[in-house]
Amino acid sequence: MSTRERSTANSETSIGDVPPSPEGRPTGRRRIGWIVVALLAAAILVLIVRSGHKKESSAEAAGKGRNAAAARAVPVLVGTARTGDVGVYLTGLGNVVPLATVTARSRVDGQLVRVAFQEGQVVKEGDLLAVIDPRPFEVQLEQAQGQMGKDQATLENAKVDQRRYEVLVQQDSIPRQQLDTQVALVKQLEAAVLSDQAAIDSARLNLAYSRITAPVSGRVGLRLVDPGNIIHATDPNGLVVITQLQPITVVFTIPGDRLPQVMAPLAAGHVLKVDAYDRDLKKKLATGELLAVDNQIDPTTGTVRLKAKFGNADNALFPNQFVNARLLVDTLKKTLIVPAAAIQRSPQATFVYVVGPDDKVAMREVNVLHTEGEDSAVSGQIAAGDKVVVDGVDKLQPGSKVSVGGNARPAKGADAGAAGDGGGGPDGAKAGRAPSP
Repeated sequence: MSTRERSTANSETSIGDVPPSPEGRPTGRRRIGWIVVALLAAAILVLIVRSGHKKESSAEAAGKGRNAAAARAVPVLVGTARTGDVGVYLTGLGNVVPLATVTARSRVDGQLVRVAFQEGQVVKEGDLLAVIDPRPFEVQLEQAQGQMGKDQATLENAKVDQRRYEVLVQQDSIPRQQLDTQVALVKQLEAAVLSDQAAIDSARLNLAYSRITAPVSGRVGLRLVDPGNIIHATDPNGLVVITQLQPITVVFTIPGDRLPQVMAPLAAGHVLKVDAYDRDLKKKLATGELLAVDNQIDPTTGTVRLKAKFGNADNALFPNQFVNARLLVDTLKKTLIVPAAAIQRSPQATFVYVVGPDDKVAMREVNVLHTEGEDSAVSGQIAAGDKVVVDGVDKLQPGSKVSVGGNARPAKGADAGAAGDGGGGPDGAKAGRAPSP
């Protein structure tokens, strides 16, 4: 080998990899490659281990969150079940009708010289309302009295002649025909005196009619004739209209199919109570009693009219006023009462949520007997004194822990708030969420 070839070989040997050892071990470049692969594998292993730890931590956190949520109490409001009386009412729209509406009119013709009432005034029967000029009637009375005096004097003279003729007839001094004529004259004059007395009575009556008085007690309306006008007995409008306010009636309607609920207690001799409420069924205006039931059902509406009578001492009811009449037809005695908001419904049952001593709720099935306003009469798996949930039921299921934030309005009895036609009933209860299985 030449000197050039040996130097070239030496240079390649120094620049390249370390030649393998005689025992076949890898060179330096291969060792570096294996080190890189080992490092990559270690890095991948570390990433896998860290990912597993993160997933485990997330699962533990989720489990803790679920446990905390399960332990968290649901805020609710509760009401107390109690025993009491619940009234069954029939409600109908009606209007106030006075027992009497009278137009005060003049019975004689004359000039209206005085009006003795104020418009809108409450008057009593017999109170003076107006005065018609009485002088013409006073003159008529005097004339009738004068004519009667004249006829009475003529009658006395005729009676004296009759007694004289009777003596002469007995003595046979005059013919009997003359006596008979005198007797007839006396009877004629007696009839004239009676006619004169009737004329006097008529004049006195006209004189009394010149003072127009209230025929009934009540409130007078607006004056229809002013003083100074000539009024007549045939005037169509009259002087003023008087409306009787005490007592007063309310005429209202109920569905015809509810009529048996009314007729049964009436046939038993019971007096049915009627309450009059305003249009919003919030304010009670008066309390009265049922007076009469109409004799037929209106075929066009399917309703029957009823009339109730009210004392109306405070004038709370006004003629032609629209009111809601609530007729008490029955009372459920000593029944279990819960707030109507506590009644929940599912496809399987009607139920309430009852709060136990451990502040956990249990579902109890109930049967709604009647709903009146905000109260429901029920029977079932609850007892008086049980706390029932009335607000916050959307988040509940059997066994849920609750936090009672307060008590709802206690259940009331027969004087519960207003209900719709025919009272409440099961359909009037609040629909609730079906419990989770």
